Amino acid sequence: MHLIDNLQYANWSEKIFKQMREGGVDAVHVTIAYHEMFREAVANIKQWNRWFERYPDLIFHGTTGEDVRRAKCEGKTAIFFGFQNPSPIEDDIGLIEICYMLGVRFMQLTYNNQSLLATGCYEEEDSGVTRMGKQVIKEMNRVGMIIDMSHSSERSTLDAIEISQRPIAITHANPYFWHPAKRNKSDAILHALGQSGGILGFSLYPHHLKNKSDCSLESFCEMIARTADLMGIDNIGIGSDLCQDQPDSIVEWMRVGRWTKDMDYGEGSAKNAGFPAMPSWFKDNRHFDAIAKGLEKKGFLQKEISAVMGENWLRFYDENFGHKHLKDF
Repeated sequence: MHLIDNLQYANWSEKIFKQMREGGVDAVHVTIAYHEMFREAVANIKQWNRWFERYPDLIFHGTTGEDVRRAKCEGKTAIFFGFQNPSPIEDDIGLIEICYMLGVRFMQLTYNNQSLLATGCYEEEDSGVTRMGKQVIKEMNRVGMIIDMSHSSERSTLDAIEISQRPIAITHANPYFWHPAKRNKSDAILHALGQSGGILGFSLYPHHLKNKSDCSLESFCEMIARTADLMGIDNIGIGSDLCQDQPDSIVEWMRVGRWTKDMDYGEGSAKNAGFPAMPSWFKDNRHFDAIAKGLEKKGFLQKEISAVMGENWLRFYDENFGHKHLKDF
């Protein structure tokens, strides 16, 4: 079994890289941009290059599905780059291919707010994917960069699924039927995502869990089982949204960026604006086995557990990274 976590934004350190190895994590999709513009995102890539140089026995830069297999064989973790906002491409569609050449494999069309490309999940008016967004989807399809709609609105997400000629991903969110957070996804989205061959990565970020930090493993696995019934076992995986060791000030930066002077508390509260405590059964990269054991207890077959824990993401990488000739819309 290949173990893949398709979203983390930790405060990276040797300690965390070692925990990835202790947990047998073969690949992690890491966020290298929230609100950064192109040059700032490049600076973040430079920092990752230093970590790859400093910790070659623990991590390396992954760009293909084969890199996940290599990581497992060599006892390392392949690191895949992604953007949680389209800020790094600014207003220049040509930067998409440049970012792909730099190793970026995922990009969200929005991060909560309206962007040049689509509507975010916190906007009152949902106008869907924009004119530029349609062209960006086409270009992302061409170069093999995955469209991520984790922080997008209902209409934008459904638009992206319909417009894209390649399957999209929702790398870190949960079903709305289980917990009605703004960023969790409706049955309509989940059904359309599954029908189109896309993948949902289940989030462990407490604001997106039923009972938040007190969410039980049994409840989480029941949610996975119900979602598998809705979408199909081949269309689900893990995207933990782990923000390990980040200071609370990072939450403010994530929510506020440079777009407002006021604090946006998101789905937290004014009295508790920092990072919530993780569930007791999942604290860091060493605890993915708890999910696998929970699924086994829930009655999942070993093949199904392997699919959820990484094999589905690996197939998705194999099929969707890389340039492809596409017909015009």
